[in-house]
Amino acid sequence: MPRFAANLSMMYQEHPFLERFGAAAHDGFSGVEYLFPYAFEARDIASRLHEHGLTQALFNAPPGDWDKGERGIAALPGRDDEFKRGIATALDYAEALGNTHIHVMAGVVGPHDDRARMRATYIENLAYAAKEAAARGRTILIEPINTRNMPGYFLNRQDDAHQIRTEIGAPNLKVQFDLYHAQIVEGDLAVKLRSTIANVGHIQIAGVPDRHEPDEGEVNYPYLLKLIDELGYAGWVGCEYVPRGRTSDGLSWFKRWNAEHA
Repeated sequence: MPRFAANLSMMYQEHPFLERFGAAAHDGFSGVEYLFPYAFEARDIASRLHEHGLTQALFNAPPGDWDKGERGIAALPGRDDEFKRGIATALDYAEALGNTHIHVMAGVVGPHDDRARMRATYIENLAYAAKEAAARGRTILIEPINTRNMPGYFLNRQDDAHQIRTEIGAPNLKVQFDLYHAQIVEGDLAVKLRSTIANVGHIQIAGVPDRHEPDEGEVNYPYLLKLIDELGYAGWVGCEYVPRGRTSDGLSWFKRWNAEHA
């Protein structure tokens, strides 16, 4: 049975961030993820995880200047030193919070950027991150993201991500398969899951096209979640969606799934 992690950056926004841990546990989640932990002391987050019996599934490495529109710096030439400092910070937080997986964001391509140079930078930085993470028992993830939600994002397709993973060759470099992003960009989700699951390190879900609960829209999540189970995926499934209303009121899909697979 898939293990679901509540994404606390999108879900439970009716609560202050540190109170979202308790709300997620109360609703039956055993794991959590979110974009970034760095606005808080690691010990304060760790205490919430411990208090509520939650597992930290995932967070992102520092993305550059998020407020100014940066969405990662791994593929940005000239930012190598900043990138390396960010990986060190992310690994320190991961040790404190107990998660084994860290998502590294690539960055946004500008209209006049040299894409080939950015790809070379991306590969070099990912190889560095994977080496540093391996020394501390962690896994680095890369995630294709659709350009409707994140215009200009460097990495958009699952096949490109797996090609980069193969090219680098680090066993602790995996691909994050967000079914919402993949459906928007390329579709064919079941076939792609079957062909790539061995190198998928994390899965995320949301309804398509509106990114609400996974009980609406064009994607058949009961079928895909069953398939993920049949394929033997043992990682987390992150619920990275924007609730239609109060988070707890929209969890009928989650409660139904748990009841059917108890």
